[in-house]
Amino acid sequence: MRILLIEDDTVLGAAVRDQIAADGQSVDWVTRLDTAGDAVRVTSYDLMLLDLMLPDGRGIGFLKGLRARGDVTPVIILTALDQVSDRIEGLNVGADDYLVKPFDLAELSARIGSVARRYSGNPNPILTHGSLDIDLAARSVHRDGKPVALTAREWALFDAFLARPGQLLSKAQLEERLYAFDAEVESNTIEVHVSRLRKKLGSEVIETERGMGYRLGKP
Repeated sequence: MRILLIEDDTVLGAAVRDQIAADGQSVDWVTRLDTAGDAVRVTSYDLMLLDLMLPDGRGIGFLKGLRARGDVTPVIILTALDQVSDRIEGLNVGADDYLVKPFDLAELSARIGSVARRYSGNPNPILTHGSLDIDLAARSVHRDGKPVALTAREWALFDAFLARPGQLLSKAQLEERLYAFDAEVESNTIEVHVSRLRKKLGSEVIETERGMGYRLGKP
């Protein structure tokens, strides 16, 4: 999943960025609304984390603009404004969730996962796929009843397939979901992760369409 973080507090921003990266997700961090606008024009994000008070304006106006243009990217508001009226305003203009600062980073991860699942059409965190039992909230996988250890990147890649069952995902799409703008990506990175997932979860779990991309295999 690729996430846009819009936050001008450098200490909090760095902590949130590191938390998202530790979860195996890709994050682009900007500190101004104009920069955020540039980012959403050139990149397709799976989710945005939006502060309400930025140096060049209020996040509410930015969110209104997104929704007016038909952009349905899920948005979680992160703000120090803790009045009920502020929360209502944010939700009424199209926010999907709301976290008041200071907040626990583990809770943020849980909120991100919950919103992402709702948008993928399956809010249930428990999935079964063939011999695999998957807990999306706990980020755990069991194969034939035995736990399987996945790295953060392996989990993020597997999660991308689970969110789009049957959909063909190109190498470029997968790289975009796993890596931020400034990350250096080896040419065979996706192939390596797919190979490792097949060894751990079964050779049939990910199908290859040669020259086109990959998709989640049939259960």
